[in-house]
Amino acid sequence: MAEPSSYRPAPGSIPTDPGVYRFFDAHDIVIYVGKAKNLRQRLNSYFADPASLGFRTQTMVRTATRVEWTVVRNELESLQLEYTWIKHYDPRFNIKYRDDKSYPWLAITASDEFPRVLVGRGSKRKGWRYYGPFGQAWAIRETVDALLHVFPMRSCSNGVFRNAAAAGRPCLLGYIGKCAAPCVGRVSADEHREIVEDFATFMSGQSRALTRKLTRQMQQASENLEFERAAVLRDSLGALEKATESNAIVFSDGTDADVVALAEDPLEVAVHIFSVRGGRVRGERGWVADRADDSGTGELVESFLLQLYATANRDEGSHEVGANIPRDSLVPQRPESADLLEEVLAAERPGVVRIRVPQRGDKRSLLETVSRNADQTLQKHKMRRSSDLSVRNRALQEIAEYLGLETAPLRIECYDVSHLQGTEVVASMVVFEDGLARRSEYRRFVIKSFEGSNDVAAMREVLTRRLRRLLDDRAVIAAASDQQRASGTLIDPVSGAPRKFAYAPALIVVDGGAPQVNVAAEVLAELMLEQEIAVIGLAKRLEEVWLPDTEYPLVLPRSSEALYLLQRVRDEAHRFAITHHRGRRSKAMVESVLDDVPGLGEVRRKALLTHFGSLRRLRAATAEEIAQVPGFGPQLVQSVQQALHAHPAGDAVNMTTGEVLT
Repeated sequence: MAEPSSYRPAPGSIPTDPGVYRFFDAHDIVIYVGKAKNLRQRLNSYFADPASLGFRTQTMVRTATRVEWTVVRNELESLQLEYTWIKHYDPRFNIKYRDDKSYPWLAITASDEFPRVLVGRGSKRKGWRYYGPFGQAWAIRETVDALLHVFPMRSCSNGVFRNAAAAGRPCLLGYIGKCAAPCVGRVSADEHREIVEDFATFMSGQSRALTRKLTRQMQQASENLEFERAAVLRDSLGALEKATESNAIVFSDGTDADVVALAEDPLEVAVHIFSVRGGRVRGERGWVADRADDSGTGELVESFLLQLYATANRDEGSHEVGANIPRDSLVPQRPESADLLEEVLAAERPGVVRIRVPQRGDKRSLLETVSRNADQTLQKHKMRRSSDLSVRNRALQEIAEYLGLETAPLRIECYDVSHLQGTEVVASMVVFEDGLARRSEYRRFVIKSFEGSNDVAAMREVLTRRLRRLLDDRAVIAAASDQQRASGTLIDPVSGAPRKFAYAPALIVVDGGAPQVNVAAEVLAELMLEQEIAVIGLAKRLEEVWLPDTEYPLVLPRSSEALYLLQRVRDEAHRFAITHHRGRRSKAMVESVLDDVPGLGEVRRKALLTHFGSLRRLRAATAEEIAQVPGFGPQLVQSVQQALHAHPAGDAVNMTTGEVLT
């Protein structure tokens, strides 16, 4: 790899104008394209301290051997040129969105003399028309089966086509009317291609025009007393309607739009898209990409749209649904350069292009649906990544190397504190062994020794309780007889259950920065466990790893498996703590609202909470439903409902005092 200083432009040689720049490797291949309002400021940032660059950017500048730039007049021209060069060069260091799974597509072999239709996956061929991708292969096959009654184009393989032509007899599809049988000359190549064009028109979302065309032909045949032909056209209209109904209507106004949603975490981003044509969802697709930097949602949306529309139609002859730029792109957040991006995309198609954030109605509902799919895409990607044994082993080895541990930390415990303005303070402990979550070892803590939002004090209490229990269990085991140790030293002799804290972690991860890490180190030192257990903190904002008594954090490469595993452990601890906190808050709200109900003691309050589970369900319950709880008569039910009505659902209730907060 080249040293960036070897090809850094001379000071003052880079202009301060807006423009577009390209990094080239040793083989003179463009590996990165970017734009800038100020070329000098942007390019100088690439040659700064390598530690300040992301891992992907570091790799890019070390792979490159030279950089060139082109000055333009304004930001619009820079965006247009960036779009053009991404389309032309397909640079490998620009963010690459990887398919989350293998989606099926529908293809028409337009380059053949007698084109055929097929459903497939994998790489695409030049000269073919592609539609999709679709969520389910069976769904598009059913659609094709219905359309062949209307547009009887060829769907057989080349071998079947040649055999039928040699025998002079069509295959079964030709006999049942689902193929025009060009193999035996029933239609000419031009006539068959006309059928193919009608099929392609329908798949492009223009079903209304075809319906009108078939209706006119049916009426004309009826007027000419060609009743058999009219009946065939009538059946074709029915089949066309069936195929149309198989794609759910999402926009009644027949909108053409790409609906894009993102699911983000600090290291990766998942993108999901629904391609809507003629008001119906014609295709969907999901991608996952590593985050190269801390770009916001708007910047991620801009880079995705540029890549989607710049690269989708790279292969000549490609006509897939996603390749055509629709009039509307519905996104979760408008990029700052949305107006300029609209102008760039409008040059690729006739008419206006709009990038919008839907606020209400059907479009907002569909965006929420796509967002849920994006979340699923990211979660499935994480599950596949975490289930790979070699990846987990590499992550543990990397953690050991970065932290200077003698061995890989096979047991990792992570702690997080959760509260609401200092009330209902709880903490969580999650356990990962061999890189996998061990949920049976998870523990919850209720912090009662103090009030207030003192996360550091709460962390001290949690770790002290956990580690003292570890020492207590070790003392019991040490005092046990040889026979007891042989029969199972980790079993409590009184309850017969496994001791909760009998195993020591190799690494403790706390959610937070230097204050939380230092207090964790103090607890380990007080209990004389600092030589046995390592401790680090993981700060959320920049995913920095903090070590005890260090002035600066350790920054792991963003693409490292070590950082990915630590982030997953921290997120799981946060989720577990939040779940516990919400449960206690709901219980506290029920109890505080019902405190003054006469005749309602602690036992009956608990019975009410157990029966309904939450304050929301209790508010929605009828008097008859409340009366089903043992011990609740008509007068007590009435008192409970009066207390609930005195605190409407929109009120916030102080969980300590029970008073309504305005």
